[in-house]
Amino acid sequence: MKTAIIQGRTYLGIELGSTRIKAVLVNDTCEQLASGLYDWENQLIAGYWTYSQDEIVNGLQKAYARLAMEVKNRYGVLLTRVAAIGCSAMMQGYIAVDKTGKLLVPFRTWRNMTTAAAAAQLTERFQFKIPQRWSIAHLFQAVLNREEHVAQIDYVTTLAGYIHWRLTGERYLGIGDASGMFPVDLTKRKFDENKLAIFDNLVAQREYSWNLIDILPTIRVAGESAGHLSVEGAQLLDPSGTLEAGIPMCPPEGDGGTGTVATNSVNIRAGNISVGTSIFAQFVLEKELSKIYPEIDIMATPDGKPVGIILTNNCSGDINAWVNLFREFYQAMGLAPDMDRIYETLFNKAMDAEPDGGALLSYGYYSAESITAVDVGRPLFIRCPESRFNLSNFMRTHLFSAFAALRLGMDILTNGEHIRIEQIKAHGGLFKTRLPAQKICAAALDTPVSVMATAGEAGAWGMAVLASFMVNRKDAETLSSYLSDRVFVRLEEQIIAPEPRDVEGFTVFMNRYKQGLAIERTAGEYFMEDNLSDG
Repeated sequence: MKTAIIQGRTYLGIELGSTRIKAVLVNDTCEQLASGLYDWENQLIAGYWTYSQDEIVNGLQKAYARLAMEVKNRYGVLLTRVAAIGCSAMMQGYIAVDKTGKLLVPFRTWRNMTTAAAAAQLTERFQFKIPQRWSIAHLFQAVLNREEHVAQIDYVTTLAGYIHWRLTGERYLGIGDASGMFPVDLTKRKFDENKLAIFDNLVAQREYSWNLIDILPTIRVAGESAGHLSVEGAQLLDPSGTLEAGIPMCPPEGDGGTGTVATNSVNIRAGNISVGTSIFAQFVLEKELSKIYPEIDIMATPDGKPVGIILTNNCSGDINAWVNLFREFYQAMGLAPDMDRIYETLFNKAMDAEPDGGALLSYGYYSAESITAVDVGRPLFIRCPESRFNLSNFMRTHLFSAFAALRLGMDILTNGEHIRIEQIKAHGGLFKTRLPAQKICAAALDTPVSVMATAGEAGAWGMAVLASFMVNRKDAETLSSYLSDRVFVRLEEQIIAPEPRDVEGFTVFMNRYKQGLAIERTAGEYFMEDNLSDG
């Protein structure tokens, strides 16, 4: 291990997720050597969910510094060089900069549901579903809103593309993340030229100085080069000056792309889910869907295969909030909280619950949820006097709720498109407490669920794997064969099938969940920011 680090035969993956920035270092066999983490949270500012530019940079530096310190402490050497670097981040959203590189507006994340008019109009014009989170929806909504910054745009990209640009000076983006900026022609591996022309015609009367293709990144596919770490980039990532410039960098990807890699799910009919602040399921499609579904997005794997995606905006955020309440109780009792133990204890209690969660109900909606037609999110916990309100039922209800909206989207694929799902590979922070989360997930989706040993840090690890693929691939070697033959042959995998008792319980809960959606919608209508204060 030490020799590989000294010789620079390691690979660095970085992912800026919704709640954590993660850095992972792996060797030639993609075994994790060290990691670094930085916790952060989005903020609702001026009507937009965002992360500040300063915290983006600060978090990136802190995560890398903690990884470098772990390398020093564990192996006794300084991390001066790696063989390749890859950067990933939460999918899509909107980052726009001017010719000087200045951010024109704060980063608008995937979580914002402020682009309904733009998304609907583009979907109609393109005859292709444009989700509200996609970059082109944000851009066109800014056009419709007559926002002054649009005329000054020199570059539009995602968070992953922005970090890559800051580190290399190059405007590249992996095809997976790019396919969520704007529709991609997967045969040409370029943005769809016909749709580019349609968009330019839509905004022609505004007389902007740019055409759309001029302000979008250049697409790269897994295995291709996407530039090198610049002197400025090395200083940005490692202000100590220890890390050398000139390191090759692979195409940056979104967390959806790293999810397919980290779960070995890039083949046709493969499926995986990523669970965190949001939750999404991805299925590599064998053929085009029969029609446009509002609940299903079409994107691409990092090697350019079509993927059907079901994304829900809310998952673990409300669970984390309740767990923090228990942390406060620990502190109020004069005890030092161990967060890993608190999560493990609470999640395991869910295994002792009644199958349906004791007639309790929760909605962990911090933001809008398009699948359930909820325009404004309000976290809710609801019970009747007759409900069985105890800790076990409480925790099972919140875990069931985390997967409920996803199940509604999954039913469309299985019932509407007759897609057969034999097994789902899962990853994300929720699976750090593996067994309880895995059992609840299998029950909610009524499908066997596989979780690998890397599940908790899968995104950053998947990005490190993509970096290693760029350097180590043999002639004509595909990403699929690289993963199957050289990466996953050594990794532990645990598969859990759904238990009938839990499936039946979730069915009862799901009926309750659907019936109670009117309560959630009403809460968003009447419990608003302007009436939260006294008086």
